Amino acid sequence: MRSTPALRALRRETRVSVEDFIHPIFVVKDRAAAGPIAAMPSIVRLRLEELDREIETISSLGIKSVLLFGIPTRKDALASAAVAEDGIVSQAIRRIRKQARDLVLITDVCMCSYTDHGHCGIVRGEIIDNDQTIECLAKMAVSHGKAGADLVAPSAMMDGQVAAIRGALDAAGLTDTGILSYAVKYASAFYGPFREAADSKPAFGDRRSYQMDSANAREALSEARIDLDEGADMIMVKPALPYLDVIRRVRDAFPYAPLAAYQVSGEYSMIKAAAANGWLNERDVALESLTAIKRAGADVLITYFAKDAARWLAG
Repeated sequence: MRSTPALRALRRETRVSVEDFIHPIFVVKDRAAAGPIAAMPSIVRLRLEELDREIETISSLGIKSVLLFGIPTRKDALASAAVAEDGIVSQAIRRIRKQARDLVLITDVCMCSYTDHGHCGIVRGEIIDNDQTIECLAKMAVSHGKAGADLVAPSAMMDGQVAAIRGALDAAGLTDTGILSYAVKYASAFYGPFREAADSKPAFGDRRSYQMDSANAREALSEARIDLDEGADMIMVKPALPYLDVIRRVRDAFPYAPLAAYQVSGEYSMIKAAAANGWLNERDVALESLTAIKRAGADVLITYFAKDAARWLAG
């Protein structure tokens, strides 16, 4: 049953499809901030006017969903640019929607790239003010929903953020705007390249006081249950490959819930670096890792390999 490609395909249990992919996009206003990201080969920060070509490419490859991250021109302690209705992400949504009406537009709802201190919320001294932060996150989600986002994706790991966002969306008449919650987000060393991409390195301390301890797995079930009870339409585990056991636990505990997994920047960059040195076959390792993530139980794969993987699967 393994002797030919056709026989192997006949008994294959897990299949990765282009429809599984969510492609992350970084959008900037400042021309000087646009361009390649050194720590993430082939990934670039795009200006608004460069989105048209990117969306055309994504659509031509059959990718149905994107996840938008915004990097503003100005930052402050209160992340003022995050809640502006003419903010960078809202402008990107409106531009993309004119071009690709059926593309699923998901927006990251977090303050780390909008604050001058790089943390995911408003700080008092060096402590995150949870309640004030969720008020800001709710306003940010509403601004994205009004612009036309299909799903907002809160990633700040603040207590009560999903309930606050759901309430704010409903109050604004955005009852059809869904929530993809970063329910299980670990304080991970694998985020390093992303912090260069989003210009979001903390100016002090770290994020261990609000993101999950990498040693904990049972806690993931509690976090996922809370977010589902608060109104999340889809939940996420992040990172992916180092937490396959967690993906499986969450899948088994909540078989009814759509489950995404984020193959984060560090996972992507390690494969890219090894491939550039001739130590690994990039295509084979990337596809194997995506298959492993889906085999563990993920329905949806957020990956920087989305465009390449779409080409590999088509070829």
